[in-house]
Amino acid sequence: MAFKRTIAPVSSFYLILNVLAYATSAAPLSQAACDRTILVQAADTYVAAQTAGSLDPLKPVLATSWIYTENNKNISTNSSVLSKKLTIDHRRTNYDLVTCATYTEIVAASGPYVIGTQIRHDTNGKISSIDTISSTTGSWLFNATKTLEYVKAEDAGWKPLPVAAQSAREFIQAAGDAYLDMWNNAHAHEKVPWGTPCVRLEGSAYTGKGQANDSCQPGIPSNHNQAPNTRRRYVIDQEMGSVSIFCVWEHMMNAADSHEFRLENGKLRYVHTMTECGGRTCRL
Repeated sequence: MAFKRTIAPVSSFYLILNVLAYATSAAPLSQAACDRTILVQAADTYVAAQTAGSLDPLKPVLATSWIYTENNKNISTNSSVLSKKLTIDHRRTNYDLVTCATYTEIVAASGPYVIGTQIRHDTNGKISSIDTISSTTGSWLFNATKTLEYVKAEDAGWKPLPVAAQSAREFIQAAGDAYLDMWNNAHAHEKVPWGTPCVRLEGSAYTGKGQANDSCQPGIPSNHNQAPNTRRRYVIDQEMGSVSIFCVWEHMMNAADSHEFRLENGKLRYVHTMTECGGRTCRL
């Protein structure tokens, strides 16, 4: 069912967010300016900070004018999920050496939280922004215990790809964009490089049955006249075949949304999603 909505004028925050997202994709830092070791250390420090429920571990690596965003809102870390001590049961980080950014997926079943975080670095290697999608009770199809079960079962499949199985950055991003365009473009599904087997973890709902013909196509939109998925921010890891896309899921209560896609040999194999509806129970 499609709902007609009156979209409020874009806030100044979203204008800033769009500029930042465009800058990181249109004018990436050079490879020489991006040190993988710095990205790894910063991501590890972020996980340590989340475990401690304190910003203190991160302070030495934060840029002077860094920005914290949670569920598409610019807020203080004092009232954020980062201020909560969490026992982290699962963590995986992807590294974008072109835009000097990382994407980290976290599951804390006892929290309960499932979190996706994009971290961006400036030319000095300092963290310029932490952008988090934090899903919990009331989020779309949320059950952290089930999500943990599925991601652990998938761990063996999320390994770096040999060069021959990797795709170009542009192709990986285009695949993710085509998927997200299906809600408002009747032909977008034709541009998605569907593969089999492919499994989608949508909140805690899982399409995989352990079969060779598992597909990510069941449940894709049949109504293409819905509100678009806007204000997209990207982290692309070619070695992992992955693109993390954060956006506003306009047709579902203007929710904060994370979609991650993994391609192998140019075909879609995994989709992970998190969708949070501003502290309300998510409903279509």
